[in-house]
Amino acid sequence: MKANPDLPSVLPLQGPQILATQPLLKTRLFNIEQQSLCFSNGVTADYERLVSQSAGAVLVVPIVSDALVLIREWSAGVGRYELGFPKGKIDPGESWQDASVRECQEEIGFRPSRLHLLDKVSLAASYMDHHTHLVLAQDLQVDISDAGDEPEPLQTLHWPLARWPELLAQAEFSEGRAYAALFLTLTHLGKIA
Repeated sequence: MKANPDLPSVLPLQGPQILATQPLLKTRLFNIEQQSLCFSNGVTADYERLVSQSAGAVLVVPIVSDALVLIREWSAGVGRYELGFPKGKIDPGESWQDASVRECQEEIGFRPSRLHLLDKVSLAASYMDHHTHLVLAQDLQVDISDAGDEPEPLQTLHWPLARWPELLAQAEFSEGRAYAALFLTLTHLGKIA
């Protein structure tokens, strides 16, 4: 999906040898472990990493009548309300498609008829194995059959797609995954080159 024949090729590297893996802490969402590695040049190093206990997550860019459907929800990591797109983990037995439909129903009250996988991205590849599927959702129909699991009702906002540069100027719109999903959506729809 990301290969570009016009770019110079990169020689593959042999990954380091894993000398030991030790669990450090287990939470509801992650296992934290330490890996002792030996690189091909003989240097050894210890790394801590978060190991996800799920099949990843989805972040969905829903479009209704040429408008982005955004949500405003409390984000504990940054300690404030954040403006972004519906998102959530992929439950056991679900595909990214199933999770995308479910998250749209739960968080914005729409059921998409058409999904397009824009990309699958890592969050922090240096210390986390978690991946998020970035998905474009179109042909949305009102569907409030699934109440979701949010602790408070989410505020939804329809943002005109043509005014996307103004969205980037909003202090509350700061999540890197949302930025990536927005630009992939704009590129897919031919709004930017």
